[in-house]
Amino acid sequence: MSDAALARVDELIATMTVEEKTAQLYGLWAGASADGAEVAPHQHDMEEPPSLEELLPHGLGQLTRPFGTVPVDPALGALSLMRTQERIMAANRFGIPALAHDECLAGFAAWGATTYPVPLSWGASFDPGLVRDIAHAIGTDMRAVGVHQGLAPVLDVVRDARWGRVEETIGEDPYLVGSVATAYIQGLESAGIVATLKHFAGYSASRAGRNHAPVSMGPRERADVILPPFEMAVREGGVRSVMPAYTDTDGIPSHADEVLVTSLLRDTWGFTGTVVSDYFAVAFLKELQGIAADLGDAAHAALQAGVDVELPTVNAYGAPLRAAIAAGTVPEELVDGALRRVLLQKAELGLLDADFTPVPAALTALGEATWGDAEQLRGSVDLDSPRNRERARRLAEASIVLVHNDGALPLRQPRRIALIGPQATTPTAVLGCYSFPVHVGSQHPEVPVGIELPTLHEALAAEFPDADIDVVEGCTIDGPGTDGFAEALRAALNSDVAVVALGDRAGLFGRGTSGEGCDAESLALPGVQGQLLDALLDTGTPVVLTMFAGRPYVLGRAADEAAAVVEAFFPGQEGAGAVAGVLAGRINPSGRLPVSVPATAGVHPSTYLAAPLGKATDVSNIDPTAAFPFGHGLSYTTFAWSDLSTETASAPTDGTLRMSFTLANTGERAGAEVVQLYVHDPVVSVVQPVQRLVGYLKVSLEAGESTRIQVAVPADVTSFTGRDGRRRVEPGDLELRLAASSADVRLTARVQLTGPVRHVDHTRALHAVIERGTATAEGGA
Repeated sequence: MSDAALARVDELIATMTVEEKTAQLYGLWAGASADGAEVAPHQHDMEEPPSLEELLPHGLGQLTRPFGTVPVDPALGALSLMRTQERIMAANRFGIPALAHDECLAGFAAWGATTYPVPLSWGASFDPGLVRDIAHAIGTDMRAVGVHQGLAPVLDVVRDARWGRVEETIGEDPYLVGSVATAYIQGLESAGIVATLKHFAGYSASRAGRNHAPVSMGPRERADVILPPFEMAVREGGVRSVMPAYTDTDGIPSHADEVLVTSLLRDTWGFTGTVVSDYFAVAFLKELQGIAADLGDAAHAALQAGVDVELPTVNAYGAPLRAAIAAGTVPEELVDGALRRVLLQKAELGLLDADFTPVPAALTALGEATWGDAEQLRGSVDLDSPRNRERARRLAEASIVLVHNDGALPLRQPRRIALIGPQATTPTAVLGCYSFPVHVGSQHPEVPVGIELPTLHEALAAEFPDADIDVVEGCTIDGPGTDGFAEALRAALNSDVAVVALGDRAGLFGRGTSGEGCDAESLALPGVQGQLLDALLDTGTPVVLTMFAGRPYVLGRAADEAAAVVEAFFPGQEGAGAVAGVLAGRINPSGRLPVSVPATAGVHPSTYLAAPLGKATDVSNIDPTAAFPFGHGLSYTTFAWSDLSTETASAPTDGTLRMSFTLANTGERAGAEVVQLYVHDPVVSVVQPVQRLVGYLKVSLEAGESTRIQVAVPADVTSFTGRDGRRRVEPGDLELRLAASSADVRLTARVQLTGPVRHVDHTRALHAVIERGTATAEGGA
């Protein structure tokens, strides 16, 4: 930040009135009318905010979701946003524009924008590079139409798969979540968009997986499972905004947690950006959590904690906050601290520059002569370019997980295919809750979807043009009807193979079976899908189960009896083609499970990160063993792991352990293996998970090719939170497990750390380094 920018910010603060100061600390959701679709919790329970005209004289901090509230042509939306910014700048005496934010979890949440795979699929790819690439593309599109901030990514670690927002997470392992999310942040920020970490911290651990429920966890679980992804993102991602969680942990709401938001995030980790509230969460301190007597009190609690901006619209930080300041119950210095961070961020974005123009790049490229002609503008900005779709396709293909295969896949030119299930012909089967067509478009059925969404039927027909495909729905996603079973069974009996497409309907607040506010009572398949699946298995026709879902579900008999099982999660608009390509063998699957697939519907939680007693099978009648474990995934080729060499078998507690091994593709086609490194500590002062992921690398090899994999493990990555609340590296024996999944260990190095216990902090090493050396062809030296 230049000295001139700092001076400009300090000058503004010194000359602003209280009304002008607080105006920079809230947003306005101009398009969210009282009778509009509910896309935020309790959206319609809040008082109607002041109009833009009423707010203009004092300025405005944020504009909420200018593209993600109603369907709007991107060019016309960019023009409307520009005109609104011109009004804001002209009306306030400092000429300060608003900062515009929008959703971008699975792509820019705008009509006509590319929809990418959901974050759970990012995790399944085990490929941060691909995720970084899509994030840069998303950010580039957002910036081109005048948006400054994206409300993504989600860094919540899955603790209970019944939680409806599992699809928005990257998985159940904190290292996988942190490393993939950091790549997304780097991509978004490299395009000039302010990334927003959410939900800080513990939202995914709500009791019984119920949305917004209180969080019950000890300080060590929070420190070792929930917080590490956020810490990595702050240290390595260049992130400029953080959003606290709706939930309260041990009675303290995140939006009123000064220890979390100020002491840890700012003072310890050194975060210098803005903290923005989740939608209406400041008001919830009064309305739902009961720690504030009124909205002024709620504003005080949030500001004291370190929440700079109230989203989505003016509420507590408006008149109630000003009244509290006038009454002397809220120090104006709290407002000044938040304001300084807000204005510094606007300065960093160039919004305070004397030559700032609200004209976005997309409109500049079209030329001013086009701006007055709506029909000429309509369709002139492309947010779904061929390059975007290529990125979406690559990530979708990399994230498809072949979970089970008895040799049926790839399909060998079947003459008759029965395509059965509620996801077979549903265009939106590939989309998650925060994709625009589901999140907003579903509330506007009169508006075209805006992008091409091929169905699995269309994709299969393209892969098998000579096959006779008999399509039968069989049942709905969550309805009780079984009337379609008979036709489904007939189709299966008359076919060479039955491709069964099951899963979730993404939606909001009970409008779906997956998504925000769509929590599950159990991990059984919704509706009668499980019954349909069992009936099809009974036909004797080979069943290839394909899952389009936002969480892992129990597969029952299909885990053993299906000919094959493919997990696609919600793979985005190119996802149906990716699944069909895997079924046909055109694509060699390389995805790995970012969440465990449980064996029984009542096992909660189902995460692999469990201590020895959590894994025990002889102390309870409930066996917690997963049907398919975290990190699992099959390929159409085979890999051999061999020749482990432990170059450094012993190191001090501030040292590095080193080893290497040979990875070879022993099959007949190119493929990719995911090398996963787990740490197991057999004797430790505080109970720990049996093992945990500390590094991974996706390695692509041609048929017959081999490579030497080098592994360096800093002692720091073995650290954990001790009884005194400090992170420590303990001396003693360790197992470094090189594995194809959390349950498929291929090589084990037994090593030792020596010397005294060493305490580490937020400057510690976060990664084990896994690198490939020179590859050799079959028979090479």
